[in-house]
Amino acid sequence: MNTTATFSSAEVALVGAGPIGIELAVLLKRAGIDYLHFDARQIGYTISWFAPQTRFFSSNERIAIAGVPLQTAYQTKCTQEQYLAYLRSVVLQFDLKVNTYEPVVNVERAGDEFVLTTRRADGQRTYRVRKLVLATGGTAKPRRLNVPGEDLPHVSHYFSDPHAFFQKDVLIVGGRNSAVEAALRSHYCGARVAISYRRALFDAASIKYWLLPEINGLIQSARIKGYFNTTVKEIHPSGAALTREDGPPIDVSADFVLLLIGYEADMTLCRLAGVELKEPGQVPVFDPVTMETNVPGIYVAGTAIAGTQAKYAVFIENCHVHAERIVASLTGAKPPAAPPTPERPES
Repeated sequence: MNTTATFSSAEVALVGAGPIGIELAVLLKRAGIDYLHFDARQIGYTISWFAPQTRFFSSNERIAIAGVPLQTAYQTKCTQEQYLAYLRSVVLQFDLKVNTYEPVVNVERAGDEFVLTTRRADGQRTYRVRKLVLATGGTAKPRRLNVPGEDLPHVSHYFSDPHAFFQKDVLIVGGRNSAVEAALRSHYCGARVAISYRRALFDAASIKYWLLPEINGLIQSARIKGYFNTTVKEIHPSGAALTREDGPPIDVSADFVLLLIGYEADMTLCRLAGVELKEPGQVPVFDPVTMETNVPGIYVAGTAIAGTQAKYAVFIENCHVHAERIVASLTGAKPPAAPPTPERPES
């Protein structure tokens, strides 16, 4: 592979092409701001992890972006496939240029500019910009248990098409929405499902209200096996060994093991750029009025503002104002008023 160094410049570089990154790109274009847009993968990449026909918890109007209505047949909540198609349509409607599959691998300050290095299939490129916006999301990679056997072929940190588990033994590890929905869908697809959770009960505040009675009922009737107050000690080719405080270890047979224990943000670019990150979760320090970080000229937007969330409180639906605040800061306009906060987010 030949390494190239192609210098290009713009006023703003925008990293991340999820919903908020795309929404910000539309606003930058409307404002006449010269910008470059990068994503390490395809637009909406983390949404493409969803299992087929997974529906958003938020209503369509709350996840619509850039003033473009999101319509679905029968007025139902949007599926993964519908939302990815919607994002593609927004990119096409506004003729947005997104440099996909071009990850930014380094950020350096050079006077009053930032030098970005990207890695493409044909080599590296270098860009100079005056401002940088990091909209890199909060779910870049799965959390790991760090137990023996975690990387065996029948183990996954993602829930795929439940059809794969038809008439198979499936152990799901986790106790929040993703794990519960995976358990329900796998069960109804004909899998023999067991679920391991480290607490004594599911937390009603962490699970959508319409899922909780359903999963509890299936466990109480023994149609799904529930192993509460358990943790995974080891995964082996035919299942997993669970430990518990109030009894002997349990060996659970499983053809497939799904570790659905949450995801972590990748705050590497923030760190490289000198943005202060606070624990827990590597939460960036920023001004909530402008979204500018402690590093002048560097902004954060979208779920990246919360780093890795222990309990999710920042979603697409409450991040739209970030794009407006950043454009106002870049243009010197008056910051937008804070939007009304729903009593409880739908996501």
